Amino acid sequence: MTDLLALARTDLPAEGLVASAGRTLARYDHRTQDSGNISWLVATEQGEYFVKSAGTREPPPPGAPIPYLDHAARVRLLRSALEIAQSVDHPALSRLRAVVEAADGPVLVYDRAPGELIGVPSARRSDPASPYRRFAAAPPGIRLTVLGQLLEAHAALERAGWVACDLYDGCLMVDLATGRLTLIDLDTYRRGASTNDMGRMFGSSRFMAPEEFELGAPLDSRTTVFTLGRIARHFGTGLTEDLAHFCGGAEAAEVIDRATRPSRSERFGSVGELAAAWARAM
Repeated sequence: MTDLLALARTDLPAEGLVASAGRTLARYDHRTQDSGNISWLVATEQGEYFVKSAGTREPPPPGAPIPYLDHAARVRLLRSALEIAQSVDHPALSRLRAVVEAADGPVLVYDRAPGELIGVPSARRSDPASPYRRFAAAPPGIRLTVLGQLLEAHAALERAGWVACDLYDGCLMVDLATGRLTLIDLDTYRRGASTNDMGRMFGSSRFMAPEEFELGAPLDSRTTVFTLGRIARHFGTGLTEDLAHFCGGAEAAEVIDRATRPSRSERFGSVGELAAAWARAM
C-alpha cells in the first residue's frame, strides 16, 4: 500500500495513486460536480483522507457538464488551495496533510472532515432529511456556533490577504451533533482585492454580492462580508430570510442586516469588523 503522507512524487496518475493507497469509499467526478476536478474519500492504513485532483487532461465524458476551467487552470486553483493552507492556520479550515505531484498534476491529501456537507443539489433542498434542511432546523446554539466559526475563519483568511470567491453552502461540512465546522473547496479564493473579470462570478446566486454579477466591479472584503451575511441570514432564519426569525436575537439580526446591504458603502468595511460586531451581539 502507498503511504500518501510519505510520498512527494509519483509517475502514477491521481486515479492510480489513490487505488494504490487503500480502499476508495467515495468518488466525486462529473456525475456530482461540474468543475472537472476528481476527488475521493479513501481509507488507508494511516487513516481516512479526502484526496483532490485537477482531474484528467482528457475532454469530459459525453453528457458530462462542461467544466468552467481547463486542466491547467484547475491545477492553478489547487496551487492556490495549497497557498491558503500554508498561509492560514485555523481549526475550521480543512487540514492539508500532504501534496503529491502525480503524473496529471498535484494531488492534495486532506484529513477527512467530520460531519455532513450542508450544500445539496437543488432538487434535495425541500427534503427534510437532507443536511441542508436539518442544519436550518438545528437548535439555535448549534447554528450560532457554526456561524461564529465561519466568521472567525474568514477573519483569519482576511488577515492573510484572502478574499472569498465561490463561498456557498457547498463549502460547509458540519457535525450537526457538536456544531463543528470544516470549510472545504476554497480553491477559487483570491489573494487581495481585485475586479470582476468574468461578469457572473463563480458561486451560488443565493449568496453572491451584487458586484459579483457586474463586470469590472470591485471585489474585496466587503464582498466577503456580504456572502458571509447571506449565509448567516439564510440558515439563521430557518430559510425564511426574515430577520425577525433570526436565531441569534435582534442585535445579531441588525449585524446581519448591515452585512447584506446591496450598497457596498453601507456594509462593514472588513470581515474583522463584522466578526467583532457579531461577537458583541452574542
